[in-house]
Amino acid sequence: MKSDFGKPSRAILTFLAGLLGVCMLHAQNRQTAYGQMAPLDQYLMPRDAEIQLARSAAPDSISRDAEVLVLARRAYETAVPGKNGFVCMVQRSWTAGIDDPDFWNPKLRGPICFNPAGARSYLPLVLKKTASVLSGRTKAQIFEDLAAAFDKKELPTQESGSMGFMMSKDAYLGDRDGHWHPHLMFYLRDTDATSWGAGLPGSPVFGERDSQDHLTVFFIPVPTWSDGTNAPPMKNE
Repeated sequence: MKSDFGKPSRAILTFLAGLLGVCMLHAQNRQTAYGQMAPLDQYLMPRDAEIQLARSAAPDSISRDAEVLVLARRAYETAVPGKNGFVCMVQRSWTAGIDDPDFWNPKLRGPICFNPAGARSYLPLVLKKTASVLSGRTKAQIFEDLAAAFDKKELPTQESGSMGFMMSKDAYLGDRDGHWHPHLMFYLRDTDATSWGAGLPGSPVFGERDSQDHLTVFFIPVPTWSDGTNAPPMKNE
C-alpha cells in the first residue's frame, strides 16, 4: 500500500517501526539472557552421556579410537585414552567470540572431533579458555588471559591441516542456530577468508576471521550426520 506520491503509507511505516522494535528487543533479550556465567552445574553432563555425545561428532571409524575429553569442575579430563591421534570432546558456549550473545548459554553443546593437527594447535585454545572460565574469570578477563598467552607464545599457531568434525545430530549450537548442519571445520592462521572462496555467491564454504583467537575458521557443510543418515538440505543463509 502506497500513498499518491509513491511513498510508503503511514500504516506500512508504523508496521515496519513496530517490527524493527520487536527485532531489536529480541536481540537485546538474547544479549541479556546470558549476561553472565550460570551455575557450573548447568554446563556439566553425566560422564557416560558426554562421552557418547563427544563421539557422535565424527563417524565411528574415526571416533571409536579417539581420545575423549569430558568437562569436570576444574578442567577437561581424559575419560577415554585414544589410539589414532584424534581427540573428541563437547565444547561449551565460551568457545564463542566475545560479542556472541550465546557466550554464557548453558544449553550449548558442541561435539567435535579434532584431527591430530587440530588437537595440537586448536584444542589448546579451548583448554585455555576453559581454564580461565573455571577459575572464575569474567568474560573480559578471559580474553585478556588469551591475549597475554599469545603474546608470551604460550599458545600455538594453527598447523597446516588443522581441522575438526562436527557431524553430530545431537549438537546444540546456540539459540539462533540450534542443530545447524553437519559440517567440517578447518583452522588456518589469520587469513583472508575469500582466499578460500568462502562466503562468495554460490560457494559451499563459509568463513570467519577470528582476531581474538589469531585464526580464520572455515565451515564446509556435508550432506550426512556422523551416523550416515541424511541431513536436511541447506537453506539460503
